[in-house]
Amino acid sequence: MAETKSDIKLIPDMDIDEISSKGDAEDAIETLRKAIRYHDYRYYVEDDPVISDAEYDKLMDTLEKLEDEYPDLQTEDSPTRQVGGEPKEEFGLVDHPEQMLSLKSVNEEKDVKNFDETCRDELDIDAPKYVCEPKYDGLAVELIYEKGILKQASTRGDGQNGEDITDNVRTINEVPLKLLDEADCDLPETLVVRGEAYIPKEKFSEMNRRRAEENEKTFANPRNAAAGSLRQLDPKVTANRPLHIYIYQMASAEEHGFESHWEVLQTLPKWGLRVNKDLSVQCKDIDEVIEQYQHSKEVREDLDYEIDGMVCKVDDLKSRKKLGNRSNSPRWAIAWKFPSKRERTVIRDIKVQVGRTGKLTPVAHLKPVDIGGVEVTRASLHNQNEIEEKDIRIGDTVIVERAGDVIPQVIKLISDERDGSEEKFTMPDECPVCGGEVVMSEDKKQTQCPNIDCEAQKRERIQHFVAKEAMDIEGLGKKRIVKLMNNGLIEDAPDLYDLTKEELMGLERFGEKSAQNLIDEIEESKEQTLDRFLYALGIPHVGSHMARLLAENFDTLGDLKKADEPALTDINEIGPEVARAVSVFFNEERNLEIIDKLMDAGFKLKNPHAKSGDQPLGGLKFVFTGQLEKWSRDEVKELVERLGGRATSSVSQETDYVVKGAGSGSKVDDARENDIPILDEDEFKELLEGKKNRV
Repeated sequence: MAETKSDIKLIPDMDIDEISSKGDAEDAIETLRKAIRYHDYRYYVEDDPVISDAEYDKLMDTLEKLEDEYPDLQTEDSPTRQVGGEPKEEFGLVDHPEQMLSLKSVNEEKDVKNFDETCRDELDIDAPKYVCEPKYDGLAVELIYEKGILKQASTRGDGQNGEDITDNVRTINEVPLKLLDEADCDLPETLVVRGEAYIPKEKFSEMNRRRAEENEKTFANPRNAAAGSLRQLDPKVTANRPLHIYIYQMASAEEHGFESHWEVLQTLPKWGLRVNKDLSVQCKDIDEVIEQYQHSKEVREDLDYEIDGMVCKVDDLKSRKKLGNRSNSPRWAIAWKFPSKRERTVIRDIKVQVGRTGKLTPVAHLKPVDIGGVEVTRASLHNQNEIEEKDIRIGDTVIVERAGDVIPQVIKLISDERDGSEEKFTMPDECPVCGGEVVMSEDKKQTQCPNIDCEAQKRERIQHFVAKEAMDIEGLGKKRIVKLMNNGLIEDAPDLYDLTKEELMGLERFGEKSAQNLIDEIEESKEQTLDRFLYALGIPHVGSHMARLLAENFDTLGDLKKADEPALTDINEIGPEVARAVSVFFNEERNLEIIDKLMDAGFKLKNPHAKSGDQPLGGLKFVFTGQLEKWSRDEVKELVERLGGRATSSVSQETDYVVKGAGSGSKVDDARENDIPILDEDEFKELLEGKKNRV
């Protein structure tokens, strides 16, 4: 029987030393399991935890100790089983209770309108309701629950049969081993759901970076990484991969009393199953479907996961049955693909870049090609080892991929296009900038310029420092930085704060106004948040997300400076490698000198992310729609998050406010239907000021 919220103690009060009998242990273990499952639900499904990470870890630690002491009380559905079991020699095949169909893909708006016309004609209605969801670029999986307990998980396979990956799926924290029972309807005796396993983009990049440092083969893209992770014969390997999941379908939903797919999506989270609340949207007609597609395409690059299109499904389940299926795809759903992110082009040359840490990276200079609406002229080749493994040569025809914010990459060589004129490439023995001797690792995966005074490294460090995610000094582009360095005005970031208007006016193409504007920008950057400052310092392995995580856990720069490796690794998401990098950085004299120079220049650091700080919008969820005049979409999202709130892309029952701008669409109607307050920009500003005044 699945448990209900009323059965659960959030933090069970128990002393493990006082448990002396098997009966007491059994009661304690069941209490702990219920609490942990509920907290997993709040964290992974609701994104609204009610206890701290330390409190959660203590509950899990207590449960593990009790199960170790009473091994016969261990069960398959215990949260402790989500760490990986024993390796398997091979995967078995399982039959899907209901065929896992693929989706017909379309690329043009006219094809979507044809789909709608077919649905209207065959259903004999004016406008079917649709549900739009992201088309994830991950691995499709099926989960089967018996009496609320996870019994089997499998890949899609050929649609009829899939690989048994039950033990591996158990390691995904977002997959409940035992379901909750908080829905208004009964939990089915047998529940079959489908979803997509994926690896977030940022975690994928971190994972690939670690693999490269450990001389392991990197993954081509997040989808391959997710598929490879779930097909590991050793579940303990899978447990160490940052896998996540969204559930998007219930098999035989009509037989379980549901009338619409939208009703299914509202119910699944009440059983503890994670659905995408932000980009799953109910549309009243095809015009809203088209609007949602445009929105999904706009926010695509801002998502933490890869999507390559939008799925449009007829909402009404009886209508689906009437429309029926083709041999391998439903007639009631289509996948509307985004413009391609892969194209063919030619490598015209290969040149070497020197990064801020001295790493030499070969870069392919390409015949310009349009990929997903962006002209691409360069692509990373990573290192000499990859060039040799892929047999990449100057003059080759290749497939290039642009994925998210990742630098375009050469994915595949088209060897059939070779005519013999292609040239092999090898990394240089000398740094192309300073002329110093470079060092290449034995496996040819790392090539380094050890000269920390190399002009390229200095330039890259300054460029990183002034970037949008850091100091955001817009007037300092690459050419201006080079000009300032070549004229002896700057050598490192602190020198920027010694610049004068007169010095700038002495340079070519600097008038009085442009010089003053740059000085003003540099001066304004001194009022900075701690997380941006940390990112700007260029600490190894500390990107914008990690910088914010540090700011959330250390109120001041001084507090972080004093933190040792154990204190850093105590923080969720920070592993030994990042902890070591941060600790080493703040113990190197040269880095401390740079920081001291910056603080002497007048930096004032504030930390809006500190857990002890004011959070006037704490827990509130906002949806912004239409064209705002006072803020860009990124600015208003950052503002809300800085004040403790959350900006989401679609209206749901959890939305607290919808803020409308010019050209607002269906989200305003959704808000009215759900009695959600609708604000214009002035009212939103008044809300902010009122919340701040009450803190």
